[in-house]
Amino acid sequence: MDTKNITLKVNSDLYDKYREFCKKKGLIVSRQFEIIMEEQLKKEKK
Repeated sequence: MDTKNITLKVNSDLYDKYREFCKKKGLIVSRQFEIIMEEQLKKEKK
């Protein structure tokens, strides 16, 4: 699977809170964005 580096602009406080949430859960922030994108595309197909 090829990967692509991207740059996102997000609210700093929101990102910091989400990053801490992921850290506590043992998750990777970038993978969570991938999952969200995959879910949205699946919904759109229906």
